[in-house]
Amino acid sequence: MGKLKGFLEYRRTTAPYRPVQERIKDYGDVATVLAPNVLTQQAARCMDCGVPFCHAMGCPLENLIPEWNDLFYHGMIEEAGARLALTNNFPEITGRVCPAPCEAACTLSINDAPVTIRQIEQAIAEALFSKGLVVPLPSHIKTGKRIAIVGAGPAGLAAAQELARRGHEVVVFEKMHQPGGLLRYGIPNFKLEKWVIDRRLEQLRAEKVRFETDVTVGDDISASFLRRSFDALLITCGAEMPRDLTVPGRDLAGICYAMDFLSASNRAIQGEPHAGDGDLNAAGKSVLVIGGGDTGADCVGTAIRQGAQRVIQIEIMPKPQEWHNPWNPDWPYWPRILRSSSSHEEGCLREWSVLTKGFEGNGGRVARVHAARVAWDEPEGRSYREIPGSDFTIDADFVILALGFTGIMQGRLINDLGLRLTAHATIAVDSNFQTSTPGVFAAGDAVLGPSLVVRAIHQGREAARHIHSTVLHTLP
Repeated sequence: MGKLKGFLEYRRTTAPYRPVQERIKDYGDVATVLAPNVLTQQAARCMDCGVPFCHAMGCPLENLIPEWNDLFYHGMIEEAGARLALTNNFPEITGRVCPAPCEAACTLSINDAPVTIRQIEQAIAEALFSKGLVVPLPSHIKTGKRIAIVGAGPAGLAAAQELARRGHEVVVFEKMHQPGGLLRYGIPNFKLEKWVIDRRLEQLRAEKVRFETDVTVGDDISASFLRRSFDALLITCGAEMPRDLTVPGRDLAGICYAMDFLSASNRAIQGEPHAGDGDLNAAGKSVLVIGGGDTGADCVGTAIRQGAQRVIQIEIMPKPQEWHNPWNPDWPYWPRILRSSSSHEEGCLREWSVLTKGFEGNGGRVARVHAARVAWDEPEGRSYREIPGSDFTIDADFVILALGFTGIMQGRLINDLGLRLTAHATIAVDSNFQTSTPGVFAAGDAVLGPSLVVRAIHQGREAARHIHSTVLHTLP
């Protein structure tokens, strides 16, 4: 362990956010960083438990958290980074955007505040970069096998790096202008600045991963061509089909999906002009975000930075319990408690148990939303009933639907490959990540459905391992 009884000597400390009035004027990272001596103290709180639930239950990547906490506490940064690299290709990214289920599962969370695992992870990664210790690791062995990956999100990037390091020729096809997927186009800059992604992409390119962007596989290039040209195909296209709201007035202008809104904002910041993006801007508008999850919160923060006149966020689910104690009431599982993001601190009215019944327009554009209150019959939120006489309206001329996703986009690629899908509209795979079509694999949200970046990275790594084993068996 880091320090005997360190968890008794030091209290949990987290890095504060930048002041609200400062950060809403730009798209820079809202978070600050802790001083090195404070981070060392935080690592000392790791208590060398008999069963490290952070590793065993909390982290989808199975990060060796107690080991690198101990090494970080003793100043052994390179060794800590080596432990971290065993399970995670992009700790500088997960250390910024992961909701940290490991901290919810930390043994200290039984009756105390957990270790600040995520911030220590980020600190290790950044220390390695600053010391010039993150270097390309190109393979000196060439298998002669070619692997195509469709989708340059976290799963595709992790798989690409693992396969390239095993000596395969890897080509990643991406429909967007730059690699990164959800990391680049779905997560706002104030949570993940894009230089963080670009820095890691330089390493992948130096490891001979090739990126073909602005390519929609199935349209610009056929699935049959990929099957002929490559020894294996991995699909990591994500689960991008947005959940819609089928109510009167849905066809009015001024109503958009959350991912369209966030992507337009990120493209504008990156200097990527795109037709139609001009309409996806909240400047001077009364904004209503429908959906209370993390994506909805990202839309709130983005709308505020764009200069929205007012932002309201509504959610049909009941308000979670407010919890002000430092420990986890549902340990070691993810707690079902009210959470507020940095975006909510910046000026947003939030409402729960609100049913959206329809939209009303003015001149073809949305002007107000008709809603009603609902009562949930069960605390877990399985069924609800509309409260009679609770109807009300919300003035809004820009509405963002942040209702989650329903599965993959079923375009020509999926159809041409003849892939079997699950009941949840995701790609069905076996225990080796192989689809119903031999030689075609899938991983990440395309298999899981909408999930966490850490789960996507883990799936990409595992798929790469099985692809490597499969193609090696076909060597002459």
